[in-house]
Amino acid sequence: MLEVWGRRSSFNVQKVMWLIGELGLAHRHIPAGGQYGLKDSPAFLRMNPHGRVPVIKDDDGTVVWESHSILRYLAARHGASGFWSEDPAQRSQVDRWMDWSQTSLQPTFLNGVFWGFYRTPEALRDPQAIEKSISLCDQYFELLDQVLSEQPFLGGERLSLADITVGTHLYRYFSLAISRPLIPHVEAWYQRLREREAYREHVMIPFEELFGRLDY
Repeated sequence: MLEVWGRRSSFNVQKVMWLIGELGLAHRHIPAGGQYGLKDSPAFLRMNPHGRVPVIKDDDGTVVWESHSILRYLAARHGASGFWSEDPAQRSQVDRWMDWSQTSLQPTFLNGVFWGFYRTPEALRDPQAIEKSISLCDQYFELLDQVLSEQPFLGGERLSLADITVGTHLYRYFSLAISRPLIPHVEAWYQRLREREAYREHVMIPFEELFGRLDY
């Protein structure tokens, strides 16, 4: 059976668990990180020398770490090209959004806004840096709004890894007490994702335990 290491409130773990839910894969979840520890254990470090979650071990013994590598692996092995096309041109459409999510949106929102505003104790916050990150997020989500004005999902007509990597941000983005631009097409996309059982189960997880905590 597929094994997955990580804590459910981890953003990167949620991406992986969402895809596992969409694929209907039987799996065993092993809590790791935060209050659960395990990441610095010899057994865990043998799987991932970086000591980070998520990590998966497939039923044939294959170990994969790094969330986007895990997503591509699971889609290629178990997704029958539904989430990551075998056609190089179509696959590149998804890969672009996955890379953009990891190099642009996630550092700005997760590190700049979520960490800077929500996870940092108020006395230690940098208001100017937070506002700068929020402003850049506005630009990113307005860009997404333009794309989604012409198609229901980022990869086109159906859900793909592009939606999973970018869409995992939405629950936290729309839950925080921050300003947001007018982005009706992103909001409609968010509603479509919320209608998916796997999204509700694995992404829409309360994150109050992370408030004001830099060491978790």
